[in-house]
Amino acid sequence: MTDISLVVEQARLGDAALMAQVDAWVRAHPDGTPFHRPGWISGVEAGTGQKAILLVARSLSGEIVGLLPLTHIRSHLFGHALVGSGFAVDGGILASDRRAPQLLADACWTLAEQLGCATVELRGGPAPAGWEIKADAYLGFARALAVDDDAELKAVPKRHRAEIRKGLDKGLAFETGRDKRLRDIHYRLYAQSVHHLGTPVFPRALFDRIMDQFGDDAIIALVSKDGRPLSAVIAFYHGGACMPYWHGAGDDARAMRSNEVLYFLLMRDARERGCTMFDFGRSKVGTGPAAWKKSWGFDGQPLGYAVRTRPGRATRDVNPLSPQYRRKVDLWKKLPLSVANLIGPHIARGLG
Repeated sequence: MTDISLVVEQARLGDAALMAQVDAWVRAHPDGTPFHRPGWISGVEAGTGQKAILLVARSLSGEIVGLLPLTHIRSHLFGHALVGSGFAVDGGILASDRRAPQLLADACWTLAEQLGCATVELRGGPAPAGWEIKADAYLGFARALAVDDDAELKAVPKRHRAEIRKGLDKGLAFETGRDKRLRDIHYRLYAQSVHHLGTPVFPRALFDRIMDQFGDDAIIALVSKDGRPLSAVIAFYHGGACMPYWHGAGDDARAMRSNEVLYFLLMRDARERGCTMFDFGRSKVGTGPAAWKKSWGFDGQPLGYAVRTRPGRATRDVNPLSPQYRRKVDLWKKLPLSVANLIGPHIARGLG
């Protein structure tokens, strides 16, 4: 086989024809995720103001053989970093040629130096040679969908299966959609949930712009009781998989088992859409959300992130479980929700 040289270029995100070509390539790649699609980083830029950058590797004949979507995070509190992909749990290097990953990583690092970034973080994908690998912070949870509701229930360990059945017996309503009413409800529940966790809420525009970019591949699922919203989540559909991502719940969710109903009926909805996989996303090691996902019968797999930091500079750390943030998290929980929702988005757009 002839050895064909590769070139890496920074793609023009405003070129609709080019972005359609890139999007089609990602959709066709077996390891592609929603976070590799150009609509993700474009939505992040529109919703947070953090610049989107897309590096594309091509053969000399013009064929796409790899890409790396990036978000240039700029924050007075958390510093400057290049993140692939920003506000995502994946979206690192994606390639169909074994030579492309290192070329993309090298181009990314050169760009980071030009932009004055202290850290580059690549979430998923092949790890570049010489970069630090962090695989002890997050677990990913995904498994195949069962063939029907009965089989899905049987796939859940007995104790949690009983909780799902209790929720299903409460007469809760389930709906999906993309309209403003559902977006308003979701954001209200999401903001309330992250405030309870002690972290600032992302800007509403982030969710709106990404949903706009993804069209019918992004929906909101809502569970309510007699018109009272209980639990909601934004879910993405990609490559035969359903991925619930940004989740929010009200104070009555636990008593009503609405989270159990939400995800069980979302699994049904995903099967009806032709999906074969359900991706619960990531959770931090040793946390309640990780244990809850395990109680559904999902096995957590360590997620490896490749990190490179300029000599003499500290690696960016935005993990709220880090010791340096414990006091800040406790203080944030004590803020009135209205105040947290007002100032939180200005802080959270720098987390990425």
